[in-house]
Amino acid sequence: MSIPLIKVENLCKTYENEGVETPVLHEMNFEIEKGEFVSIMGPSGSGKSTLMQILGMLDRPSCGTYLFEGKDITKFSDDELAKIRNKKIGFVFQSFNLLPRTSVYENIELPLLYDSDHLEKHNDEKILPALKAVDMEHRATYLSNQLSGGEKQRVAIARALVNEPEIIFADEPTGNLDSKSGLAVMKILQDLNNHGHTIILVTHETYTAQHAKRILQIRDGKIIADVKVEKRLIADGEGELLK
Repeated sequence: MSIPLIKVENLCKTYENEGVETPVLHEMNFEIEKGEFVSIMGPSGSGKSTLMQILGMLDRPSCGTYLFEGKDITKFSDDELAKIRNKKIGFVFQSFNLLPRTSVYENIELPLLYDSDHLEKHNDEKILPALKAVDMEHRATYLSNQLSGGEKQRVAIARALVNEPEIIFADEPTGNLDSKSGLAVMKILQDLNNHGHTIILVTHETYTAQHAKRILQIRDGKIIADVKVEKRLIADGEGELLK
């Protein structure tokens, strides 16, 4: 029996500020297998971004267990978590988070620079395939502030891919894009999933969530539904097909 990529048991998160405790996540239990495409969907304030930060090892749970590849990450040091993040996890954010007066190539290179095993002579071997995966080879020397919103998000996806992570977290990746650019981004994420990447998509929109194969629906810090997407939307870059 294979070990789930992610397994959480009775996971909870409470923030404390000046003695006031604010519970955000309540006793969550679920598993995500390698190669899945899962949407975490919920309204603003539901706790979905907090959950993503914990799953992405940017934050720690207050209680419960989080197993990543069978290992209890709650017992890892901050330095150990940083190493796992850099080697195993890629992030794509709504705001792109690119360095503005830096080339596309150099933005994609950033995760490699934080890798202790990084060898500069091997950069092209990782960066060029990442550029090709998002169809941005022709923009490699452009500065990121010369790009459209859709192109910036493609670069952000390439940056998330460059270390060949086990899992990619996409937090509202189409939130700042027009509909055509959003479709192009969803097509890239679906193509990456078809090639074996695990994708976790965080969104407040049912329409966006339906591009995944499974939806974890969250409200008030609790999972209220965990369902397979029966009528999945398949993006072809220009429109959608039901599958």
